[in-house]
Parts: sequence; C-alpha cells; structure tokens
Amino acid sequence: MDERPETELISIPATPRDSTPEALTPSGQRSPRPQSKEGGKSSTGWTPTSFISPRFLSPIGTPMKKVLVNMKGYLEEVGHLTKLNPQDAWLPITESRNGNAHYAAFHNLNAGVGFQALVLPVAFSFLGWSWGIISLTIAYIWQLYTLWILVQLHEAIPGKRYNRYVELAEAAFAGTATALILVGGETMKLFFEIVCGPLCTSNPLTTVEWYLVFTFLCIVLSQLPNLNSIAGLSLVGAITAIFYSTMVWLLSVTQQRPPNISYEPIALPSFTSSVFSVFNALGIIAFAFRGHNLVLEIQSTMPSTFKHPAHVPMWKGAKVAYFFIAMCLFPVAIGGFWAYGNQMPPTGILNALFGFHKHDISRGLLAMTFLLVVFSCLSSFQIYSMPVFDNFEASYTHRTNRPCSVWVRSGFRVVYAFINFFIGVALPFLSSLAGLLGGLTLPVTFAYPCFMWVLLKKPTKYSFSWYFNWSLGWLGVAFSVAFTIGGIWSIVDNGLKLKFFKPN
Repeated sequence: MDERPETELISIPATPRDSTPEALTPSGQRSPRPQSKEGGKSSTGWTPTSFISPRFLSPIGTPMKKVLVNMKGYLEEVGHLTKLNPQDAWLPITESRNGNAHYAAFHNLNAGVGFQALVLPVAFSFLGWSWGIISLTIAYIWQLYTLWILVQLHEAIPGKRYNRYVELAEAAFAGTATALILVGGETMKLFFEIVCGPLCTSNPLTTVEWYLVFTFLCIVLSQLPNLNSIAGLSLVGAITAIFYSTMVWLLSVTQQRPPNISYEPIALPSFTSSVFSVFNALGIIAFAFRGHNLVLEIQSTMPSTFKHPAHVPMWKGAKVAYFFIAMCLFPVAIGGFWAYGNQMPPTGILNALFGFHKHDISRGLLAMTFLLVVFSCLSSFQIYSMPVFDNFEASYTHRTNRPCSVWVRSGFRVVYAFINFFIGVALPFLSSLAGLLGGLTLPVTFAYPCFMWVLLKKPTKYSFSWYFNWSLGWLGVAFSVAFTIGGIWSIVDNGLKLKFFKPN
C-alpha cells in the first residue's frame, strides 16, 4: 500500500461548486457516477461507495454526495486503508514499497533458477525419459498453482496484508544459504583452476579458503538495505542464471556423448531399493521448485490501492519469470540426461561437463560458464537471506522500539554470513543432499499454500475447490514423508561419507 501518512486521508479537496453528476478526484481524473456497479470495486468485493445511503441521491443530499464521491476517487488512488504498522518502515522487506511488475519478475526469476537446477538430470537417471518429463511437468504446474494461491492470499482479508512467509521461509531455506556458499566457493575454485591452468597448481587456495572468499563477497553485497534495493542484483542473477543454464546444456549436447551410456532407469538390486531411489529422484525435482516461497515478501514491496491492487503486477511479473524458469529447467534436465544418461554424476550436470569435456571445450567457454554460476549464487544468497535479515531486525525493533542503526544492521548480516560459512565447513556434504532437502521443504512449496487457501478463503464445504485444495495439500504432506525417507535411504545406500569439518 501507499506509505503516505494517515493524516492524508482527511485532506480531501473542497466540493466543486458546479452540480454536475461527476467530480474531479484529487488526482485530477473524473470519478465515475456513484451508481456504477463496477466503480471503485476492490479485489475483495467491497466498494468505497457501498456506504452511500439512498437519501444522499436526492437534491438535498447532493453536497454530501459530492464529498463521498470525492472520497471514493481518493481512496481508489491512495490505498486499501490497511492499518500501518510504524515498524514496517524500519524493516528490509517493507521499508520500501515502490516495487512493480519488473521487480517482481527479476526477484522471482532470480529465486526460481539456481544451483538446484543443475542436479535435475540426476533425477532423470533414476526415473527415465517418460516419468522424468511427466514428474517435472506436474511439479512445475503444481508449484505455479500454489504460487498463484500465495499471490491471491497476500490481501485475502480487507485491511490486512500478509507481508511475510517468515517461519515457513526459514524452514525452506534453512540449508539454502549454506549450500550456496558451498556451491559458490567450489565453483570459484574450479573457475580459477581453468583460468590459471598450471600456474595455479603451485600454491592454490584450499576449498575452505574459497568458501571464505565467497562469504566475504556475500557480506559486501548484503549491505544493500532492503528487498527493492537488490532489484538490480536480482536482474543480474536472473540473466546469469538464464545464460549459464543455456550454456551448460548446449555445451553438453554438442559434445560427443560418453561411451556405453544408457537411458534406462538405473537398475537396483531390490524392489524396495528401486522405490526409494524413485522417491529420492522426485525429492530432487521438488527441491528445484523452492523459490516461490518468497512471493509474499516480494509482493509486500509493492504499493496496493483499490484501483491498483498489488496482486495484479505481482502475477504479471511472476508469469514472465516462470516462463523463463521453464525455459531453463526443462532443457537442463532433458539435455543433461540426453548427454550423459546413467553416467550423470550425483553432483549434477556442471561436474559432468567439467569431468567429461574439460579437454574438449575451450577454457574460455568453460571459465565463462563457471563464472556465471558464481554470479548467480551471489545474487541468490541475497534474496534468500533477506527474509532472515528482516526477522533479525524485527526482533530488534520490537525490543527497542527504534530502527536498526547502520552498524546494527551490518552486524546482523555479517554474523549470519559467517554462521552459514561455519555450517558449510562443518557439513561440507550439505549441497549433495538435494533429495533429502527437497522432501523436507516440499510442504512449504506444495502443501501449505493449499491449506491456507481453504482456511482463509473458506470455499463452500464439499465443493470442488474445497476437495481439490485439501487433497492437494495432504498429497503434498504424504509426498514429503516419502521423499524424505527416499533421501535418507539414498544417503545410506550410497555410503555417503559424512566428513565433518573436512571439505574436499
């Protein structure tokens, strides 16, 4: 909503002297007749003129009618009359509300395409062509539906905006920031090995040192104050994600395929093992669709009025973003599986490209691909961390009743980055647990929004919407349990060596 002071609500211009049935609004536009059935109608069905009594339509009530018409036009322009919380102006998510559809597209695309897309071909190696494509398509449509739900629920109750998905976001992104440090640091190490060649072998930085370099870069960028201020960074992240996704699958499919590859699902010794491997593969697909849990935070950065509700530009930007997300995820999954088949390493297509073709592809192209991944990880760290920064500052402002100073805000972000760095050093295998993380966080993306729709929108009991959303929500919970078990089984079956404090 518009952040003008509440005192503006009484700053309504004097009633015009003429007696025409239309009057100018404060913005200079003509306000429609109050009898219009559609004039001023909000997304919730309530209209600013719904309180006009019939007696005001008489000649005696004309002056009062004009005042109400002017008020109606004003309310259309300035807001939903949502009660302002002064502390919102102090927090990174809501201190700036000049967002728009372009910012929404940048943020959603930056959040929706990331390192998790690189492991999608691993899921195909267990599912095969048909079930891999079917599962990926269903997951894409399902998460697009729950994204639409969140966009609509942002202002489901008149006078209330649900600005944050904080608790759920923290659950969904508990390991994401750490995994980004691991992937970003390891990719930087590979980038410098490619660029320097033999010159880097004399005294190279260790993996932990590369993690530290990446963490320092994250700290520098995290000093941007709020979500709108990183819109440019999200644009960079979105562009780099599109480019490296395209380069990875194009470079893979244009090279000679490894000998003896197969496209049949990987054979396992028992039926139980096959079932759990399928669950783990589906968990990997679910992990690829975790970016839209930020939709409430992104939408809260936009002004919202009766005439221009925030869900309109938000959904417009999201549709553009998810078109490009599909253009990234599907080619990476399909092209990567075509290029490497059952020989796809568990770490994903980027490592397959480096492992199979580092001598076949020019160093410049490989280096550019890896550098784009680093840029994407840096920008993704910022947007995934912003809800956590917001939560830290909300706790501080609630206790002190004053905004965070520059030093306090900076201190929170430095501490958070180093916490993730130390977790990454302690748990260097975290980025390899895509299936397990996908199962654990699946309800946040696929199930909880359906439950929210039923509880807030209250569709007619036993109607199609009621059945559909309850069924979809509980199906998501069941899948979460199954995929989590599959992820745990994969760890045990593959004999993953949990080397604490021992990065490769």
